[in-house]
Amino acid sequence: MLAEERGLKAIVSTLLSRPDEIMLEVGAGGELMVARLRAVAAALLLLLPLANMLGGGRIDESLIGLAGAVVFNVVAQVWLALSRRRRHFRWLPFVTTAADITTVTLVLALLATQHLPAALNSLIVWCGYLLAIGLTALRSDGRVTLLAGGLALVQYGLLAVIVIAIAPSPEALISTDYGTVTAGSQWQRLVLLVVATLIAAMVVYRTQQLVQMSGTDDMTGLPNRTWLIHRMPQLFETADEEGCSLTLALINLDRFRRLNDEIGLSGADRAMGQFVDTLDAMTDSGEWLARVRGDEFVLVLRKPIGTAWERVDAIRRIIGEHAFESDRGGEPMHLHFSAGLASYPHDGRSLSALLRRADLRLQEAKRTGRNRVVLREG
Repeated sequence: MLAEERGLKAIVSTLLSRPDEIMLEVGAGGELMVARLRAVAAALLLLLPLANMLGGGRIDESLIGLAGAVVFNVVAQVWLALSRRRRHFRWLPFVTTAADITTVTLVLALLATQHLPAALNSLIVWCGYLLAIGLTALRSDGRVTLLAGGLALVQYGLLAVIVIAIAPSPEALISTDYGTVTAGSQWQRLVLLVVATLIAAMVVYRTQQLVQMSGTDDMTGLPNRTWLIHRMPQLFETADEEGCSLTLALINLDRFRRLNDEIGLSGADRAMGQFVDTLDAMTDSGEWLARVRGDEFVLVLRKPIGTAWERVDAIRRIIGEHAFESDRGGEPMHLHFSAGLASYPHDGRSLSALLRRADLRLQEAKRTGRNRVVLREG
């Protein structure tokens, strides 16, 4: 029971927390996808009033539906234009989700002005809540999903209370087209909204877990190349907006393969773990460390390349003076690394370009004796 409670608390905590950089990037792509789906759905909604009239529906209801569809189309195009600027508007997923839910409520309220039972028993319009909640799963942000579900419950619950309260008589809630409005049926709809929210939230949570696993190095627990690929575009954008410098340091442990042969894989892994812990502990705010492969790491610094060189070289000296143990009680050893630096945007405007330039300088450091940091080719 305690394990289940801890697991439930972990799920709730994850859903209420701000997603990491990979999830935010995935969510930005999901927001664009939702915007495109919304635009297509908005165009298709224009056909519903026509179908209602051809099917013998009320003219006034069809006109209300047409007006709502036109407004929804205009709003959908605005959201689509904003979502193309990925992650530029951090509030966008929350606002678009709230707008989607509120649009459904407004259409139901308009229906109530013409025919009270239509507001609470119109299945087609009410399903808009389910669609809006379900689409939040593509945004990969539990906060957005919970906002959608909570807002739908509050708005629809208030609408149901108001409609039932203003009905002049029980007969006013009976319709040959929509059936009879009952308190029981409205409670059932509220329960369905809760269920839809829980399902969407679990999809978001599971997606976050899978993406987190794909963006974390199993051995060291550091972010990996996948994390770096998704994180760097945002760092580039921030650097451009703030006019600051960004430097990438490609770090490689010297002669680590030879160490593997001398002390064995387990001993080398233990030494590697201590090296990572020491390096990670020295990482300051505005610095990001990732493991890209084997004995190779990337340190991203929000500094000009000259200042970054001083910083990385100081870390190199501290690491070189630190004693690492390959085994409990074993003889201490010293690890050294070489590094090549590349700066954004001078040395490149993409992660691949910066890695290529940093690798050239890393190889220069290897050729000239190792245990050094190089910021330009010789």
